[in-house]
This record gives sequence, C-alpha cells and structure tokens, in this order.
Amino acid sequence: MFVQDYIINGMASGEVAERMSGVRYDPGLMRPYVDDRGIPCVTVNTGQVRVDPKTRRAVPVLEKRRISDLQANGINAPVFNATSLRKEEWIELDRVVLRAARFRMRAWADLASTNSFGGFNAMAKMILEYETMSDPGEAIVDMDGLSEGRRDAPKFQLEGLPLPITHSDFSFASRQLAASRNSGTPLDTTMAEAAGRRVAETIERTLIGVDTGVTYGGNSTQVGGYGRTSAVYGYTNFPARLTKTNAYRPTGTGRSGTGWVAADTLKDVLAMRDQLYLGKFYGPFILYHSNDWDQYMDNDYILTGGNVATQTLRERLRAIEGVTDVRRLDFLSSRASATGDPANILTAFPFRLIMVQMTADVCRAVNGMDITTVQWETMGGMQLNFKVMAIQVPQLRADFYGNCGILDCQATL
Repeated sequence: MFVQDYIINGMASGEVAERMSGVRYDPGLMRPYVDDRGIPCVTVNTGQVRVDPKTRRAVPVLEKRRISDLQANGINAPVFNATSLRKEEWIELDRVVLRAARFRMRAWADLASTNSFGGFNAMAKMILEYETMSDPGEAIVDMDGLSEGRRDAPKFQLEGLPLPITHSDFSFASRQLAASRNSGTPLDTTMAEAAGRRVAETIERTLIGVDTGVTYGGNSTQVGGYGRTSAVYGYTNFPARLTKTNAYRPTGTGRSGTGWVAADTLKDVLAMRDQLYLGKFYGPFILYHSNDWDQYMDNDYILTGGNVATQTLRERLRAIEGVTDVRRLDFLSSRASATGDPANILTAFPFRLIMVQMTADVCRAVNGMDITTVQWETMGGMQLNFKVMAIQVPQLRADFYGNCGILDCQATL
C-alpha cells in the first residue's frame, strides 16, 4: 500500500506531512545515528546548493551535525532520542532501497537521466508552477517597407503541477534489532526492499499512466488561473498527447489485421513520426511498447519480396532517423490482472506503442526529494518505525497552443 500526502499553504496534510512540518521539512532531522565515536548525530540540509562536477546538476549541500549542538540552539525533533541505528545500519538500509528502486524502472530512469529538474525544497511547496508562451509577430513583404503590420506581444499562460509525497512504511521491534547486533546477524532488510520497490513502482506506473496521478489546484477561467487542470499525468492519459490507431497489428486469437508482416509496423512507426513532425517535434524519440510486442520486435525482419533475415524488427525501428531506442515497459501490459499484489495489478494495454520526444519542453522528471528513509519510535521505544518516501513527479508539458511531443498509438482489437 502507498499513500500520498501534501504540504498545502504551509500546512501539513497527512501523517507523514505533519511529522515533516515538525522538523522544518528536512528529512535528515528524522534520521539520527551514532557515529564511530559514539556521538548522536544527524545529517542536515544547509539550504545551500552546489553543482555536482559529474552530473553538472544542482544538489543540496548536506552537513553532519551533533544532536546536542542542535538542541543547544533550540532545534529539536521527536526522534532525537531515537538513535537506535548506527550510521552503518542506515547506510545498509539506504543501499537496499536504492537498489530496489532501479530495478526495471525503465520509463522513469530514461526520463530522469535525460531531463531532470530539482534543486528546490519540494517539501515546503504544494505545486510547481510554470508558464507557456505564444509565438508572436508577423512579417510583411512589400516594395517600400511602409505597410503597417500588426503590433503583437507574447501571451503567457500559467500552468501547475502538484508535488505529492509517495511513501511506504515498515517497522522492526527494538528487541529484534538488539538481537541482530548482539549475534552479529545482519539486519533483516526484507521490508526495506519491499517498501522501496513499492515507492519506485508507483512513480514508474504514474509516469506511464497505468496509475492515475494526483489532482490538486484545479484550473480557473479567471485571469492568472491555470490553463489546464493541475494534475499529475502519464504518457497514456495526458490530455494533450497525440493519439493514433494502429493501421496494422500482428494476427492472433481475437485480433484483426490478417496478413500482418513486420514491414507493416515500420509503416505505423513512420506515420507516428510524421504526425509528431506536423506538430514541430523532431526528436530525439524513444519508442516504448507493451509486453506483447516482444515476440514480434525480436523476431527476424525480412524485407518485402526477399527471403533473407537481415535484422530484427527492433533493430530496423532503431535505424529510423530520430528514434534513439525501442524499449519494452514492463507495466505496459497486454492483459489486465489484479492478484492483490500491488506489483501485479495491471491494466490492459494490448499492442500499445508510445513515441516520446525526450526533451525538456515535452517531459521532465521533477525530483523534489530523492528516495529517503526516516525513522521514529513508538510503544515506549519498543518499536522502530520507518518510512521510505520520495517527491518524484513526472511533468508532461504542452505548449501555449496545446501541442505535445507525446504520441500514444493504440490497437483496435
């Protein structure tokens, strides 16, 4: 189970948001540990940023502080007396969470590595606002240059993106932790891995559009209101996305399109690219597909009229100018299922193709807070509670006129 909380107008809404407001929205204050000299410490966000020389992105500056020094300056947190974990145990938990988050999360990994936006305190904000602008002006052609043209000015439209917290909880008994230290047995991190996986999967599914994103803020017809509903959208449910129906589909039980050959899908993909070209989107593109395409994408591609397999269909599609990759999305399933396991609740997207221009004016990965683990005690210190949480939100964008560089190609069965 996952939950999404808000910080609304500076007021906390939800259990985790209320706890974060009590520590000035710095998750580091909820992560006490004992350093190698036995001194209770926390690692805090200084509020400053620096440019990472490797990624060339702005990252927050973190510093180690003694809890006693913070308390002497009037800074307290309800978990300062809960330094039950040594720093090395925090490192183990964080490593497991990150490893789970990176496993098969292709859509978010692609977007975050290409267009990532962060470096601000997302815990203290409820909406990320931005503006779209019209393309003003006109040129006049005459022989003397005296014809008077229209005096134009750009128009701006405000848009909003909610910044929800995605989080998952787990806990350990204090006695279990003490026994683990006493015997030298490694801390059981099964629940840490599961919680990290649930958070990462929810972010991935929201970007694809398998899960419906949060709506907050609405829109308004008044001056200064949002042009579109302030909501978190994915590739398959963004209202401004382009759409297309497959002209050719692979054959099979319950499907039409008799006589399909691999070259038919090539025609479809070229038509998708042309449709994006008409909207002035010229790539680079990634072509995502549902899992039922695998057996066709990786089968031999044979040129029309020939009998020699020269490459697979996937390789042929990758050779299209502007298409940088052709990738399967695990959560873009051909069949619906609901087994009760959050990881296996799938919506049917049979023979789906999604072409996305991977530029910042089309889509961005808003990283308001990396996947983080916080801790607090209950039951008189007999139970240690943990929360894995992140503020990672897809931002799909359209220009002032509603043009968008995302094309969702569906199959008619």
